[in-house]
This record gives sequence, structure tokens and C-alpha cells, in this order.
Amino acid sequence: MAEVKSDIEIAREARKKPILEIGAGLGIPAEHLLPYGHDKAKVGAEFIRQQEERKDGKLILVTAINPTPAGEGKTTTTVGLGDGLNRIGKKAVICIREASLGPCFGVKGGAAGGGYAQVVPMEDMNLHFTGDFHAITAAHNLLAALLDNHIYWGNELGIDIRRIAWRRVMDMNDRALRDIVCSLGGVANGFPREAGFDITVASEVMAILCLARDLKDLERRLGNIIVGYRRDKTPVFARDLKADGAMTVLLKDAMQPNLVQTLENNPAFVHGGPFANIAHGCNSVVATRTALKLADYVVTEAGFGADLGAEKFFDIKCRKAGLRPDAVVIVATARAMKMNGGVKKDDVGREDVAAIRRGCANLGRHIQNVKKFGLPAVVAINHFSSDTEAELQVIQDYVATMGTRAIVCRHWAEGSAGIVDLAHKVVELAEAGLSQFSPLYPDDMPLFEKIETIAKDIYHASDVIADKSVREQLRVWEEQGYGRLPICMAKTQYSFSTDPNLRGAPSGHTVPIREVRLSAGAGFVVVITGEIMTMPGLPRTPSSERIFLNQDGDIEGLS
Repeated sequence: MAEVKSDIEIAREARKKPILEIGAGLGIPAEHLLPYGHDKAKVGAEFIRQQEERKDGKLILVTAINPTPAGEGKTTTTVGLGDGLNRIGKKAVICIREASLGPCFGVKGGAAGGGYAQVVPMEDMNLHFTGDFHAITAAHNLLAALLDNHIYWGNELGIDIRRIAWRRVMDMNDRALRDIVCSLGGVANGFPREAGFDITVASEVMAILCLARDLKDLERRLGNIIVGYRRDKTPVFARDLKADGAMTVLLKDAMQPNLVQTLENNPAFVHGGPFANIAHGCNSVVATRTALKLADYVVTEAGFGADLGAEKFFDIKCRKAGLRPDAVVIVATARAMKMNGGVKKDDVGREDVAAIRRGCANLGRHIQNVKKFGLPAVVAINHFSSDTEAELQVIQDYVATMGTRAIVCRHWAEGSAGIVDLAHKVVELAEAGLSQFSPLYPDDMPLFEKIETIAKDIYHASDVIADKSVREQLRVWEEQGYGRLPICMAKTQYSFSTDPNLRGAPSGHTVPIREVRLSAGAGFVVVITGEIMTMPGLPRTPSSERIFLNQDGDIEGLS
């Protein structure tokens, strides 16, 4: 049996085209590209403005079942499908998020796809890339510094330091920074107070950059950030601290989408990176809208399972950006079906048709949920070499009972040639005009009812538990004019419930609300449920322990 190459080995052997050539294929003149080396570039804002009157292509969302340690391969399928569409003669562009250093050195790995369905340069994408995350971190922490500095120099705005809402961020998993006390050390260092850090991908600045249409909209949204409250509980905004202008300057280049390519030299926009379990989980509106103007088909993904990423893509991103998806691909694997059916990770390589049959309930729930948004769906079975024909047939038969089709995809091993059937099916669904897209809830529904609607209709919960203080806070925000905002649920990605160990398709559970946060700049209300953390920790054995430079100076261990 031939040795299976690692993702990084495959990526290193890629025959990349100059990025100016990739841009030219999309009709982007060289003068509108800002190259970062030879294989990546940012697309200029002026060129993007010039495309506004062009007709949009078809928008395809790739989502998945709830993730398991067995792996699903959502980004790999997104990249593979983009390559597959180009293979069958469609002009397709891929739109995905940038990788965070936190999970890259923690447990999840990178975000460039895998096998022969990857975006390159893989090492750059999984590390510093074009510096967007560093710019977001700097802009966020500039606001934090200006806030504390304002208080130090007399607090003219009358900010109640007990009600400061703006934490600091860094792009790394570090549980020790979740809760801190800052400004210790005497009078010269300010007024001591409790504070904390979130991971950069949970920053409201990240969400704002991914939802803003242009620099003017970016500055407006940054100015609307609420940093804290006065004693009378009236909000203090970033614009009150005169922070919005300088923050926009820091983010000027970061707002421009990054253009790279797949292993098969097809174009990909990689831009923005909010997590889907603690933020809204989609790549930037600017990248998606630009791609729609330049291509027949745009394939994008939403983070984690459809209960989180897809719901937020529909209810937040599509609502805010006026996007209308044409079809949805739901990624699943036989291995993950077994884990949802009660099999341990170490045993997923053995045939177990009964476990798959039990685990299909999770997939079925996601199919039902996607259809609630009025969208046609197809299931992509991401093939593993250990899969048996009997196991794959069980999934296909089950999906057929749900009124849709499951297609076995071998893009990881074969590239675009292994996903042609799925590409044809996606074109069939999109061209048939079957989409009757509509968000889950209307803008004018009260905030707590929006939370209940998501919990009951998408998670199949029976009840939502929230303290009186949470309900009162939501009521106050409604009185202040924020009642029409959508909800961004912060929930474990591993289950429909808030218990990460409850696999399958649980129903009748309760969703406990621990905290609510108003992201007035991004334009949504964050609802933190269960034990979800906005600053993750590292596992007992972090991925970083396997990452190093070899004797040739090449990076090893990235995945």
C-alpha cells in the first residue's frame, strides 16, 4: 500500500501559479492587487466598488453535522466542491475563513482543507498569513487602552468602572487570562479592576470587520461599540472615546479580502475568522459579495455544525448583507455517524452498520433544520478509506427517506475528480431555482422570543432558562432601540444541547443562559449558554508539541 502523504507534504508539492495570474483569471487587473509575496494578495477597495452593479452568481453554503473527534472535513469539502465546479466548466470561487493561532496550536488544527482539496500556501494561511488577525487584535486592544487611559485622566465621561464591558483579546488559547485584575501597582498604573481576555476570533472587532460593507461602514460600526456604562446605566461608545478613527486606520488593509488559490489553481478568498461556537462563524461579507460579482458560483462555509454556523450564516450574515443562498451542502462521514451512534473514537475504523443507523439521527436533524430556511440540501459523504459499502449505503438510504440525496465524495484522495457527482447535483439544485430562503425569525420579534425560537426550532429544546437579570437586560436593550438585532448564540459545537457529551439528536432538553452581551457595532446580541468559554484553553497535549522546523528549515506538524 502506498504511503499516504500528510497535508503539509501535499501542500509543499503544489505547483502554484503567480497570484497575479490567478487574479487575472477573475478579471482583477494587476494594479488592483496588493501582493504579499508571489502566492497571495489583497484585492483593492476601488476595484471592489467598481463591481457593485454586476449581477451576482449562485451562492452555495457548505455546512456539516455536529463535529466529532472522528472528523467531518467541512473545509476540505468546500475546497473540493469549488475545484469540482471548475472541473465541470463552471467559474467558481471559494470563500473561507482565516485560521486562528489558538486552535492551530491547540487541538483543532488549521483551516486550509486537507489531502488534495487544499488552499495554499497552507503554512502561511495557518500562521500569520497577511496579518489581518494581528490588526484586529491591535485595534481591539487600542480601544481597551484608550478606555483605561480615559479613566486614568479624570474619567470625563463618568464611566462606572464596575460596568466596563470591553475586555482585551489575544489570538491564542490561554485559560489563565480569562479573568484577571488589571492596573495593580499603585497610583501611576490607574484604578485596579476586574477584567479579562477573549480570543481574537471572539472579538466584536472581528465580527464588525466580517460584516462591514466598506471602510465607511466599518468606521460607523466601530464607533457604535459599547465599551461600558455610566452609573445611570447609559452606554458609553467607542466614538465617545474618539477611538473609531484610529481603529479604522489599523484595519484599513485588513478590510481588503485575501486572494489565494487551491492545489488545482482555482481562486479562493480567505478573509476573516469569527468562531461559530462563540461568534457568528462566517467569512467576510466583503469577500463573499466580491466573489459573487466575479464568479458563476461561490462556495462558502459556515463554522461547525449547521445548528451553529449555518443558523448564524442565515440569520445574521444573510440578513445583514442581503444575501440569498441557492443551495446547501451538509457534510457527514461514516466515522462521525458511528460516534453519534455510541461508538468510541478508537473503534470507528471497524464496520458497524447498526451504529451508523443510530447516528444518522444527527444528520437527519440538520437536514430538517436547513429546510426550515426554505433551502434545498444535498449531503456530501466525505469518504474515508475505512468506509465500507454497507455503511455508505445505510447513510444514502437514510438520507433518501428525508427527501434528499447523499453523494459519496473522494476529493481528499482524488481532488476535483472525486467530487464531480456532487458538483453536478449542486448545479442542478441551484439552477432549478428551488431556494425560497427566509430567516428563522423576523426582526421585530422580541429578543427573548428570538432566543427561544432558535433553542426550540433548531436545538429542539423544550425550554430556555434565564435569570431575571438576563431578561431585564434584554428588555432594557429593547427600550434603547436594539430590539431588532439578531441573536448570536454561544453554545458548544458538539451537541444540539448545551451538554457537549450529548450526541445524536436530543430533544426536550433545556438551554441555560449564563450571560448576554450587546455587540452594538456588529449588530447582534451574544447569548452565552452552558459552559461555553470565549477564551478557550489548551488541551493536555497541545498540537504545538508536534510543530517544529526540520533540518531543512521547513515547518513540520501543521495540519
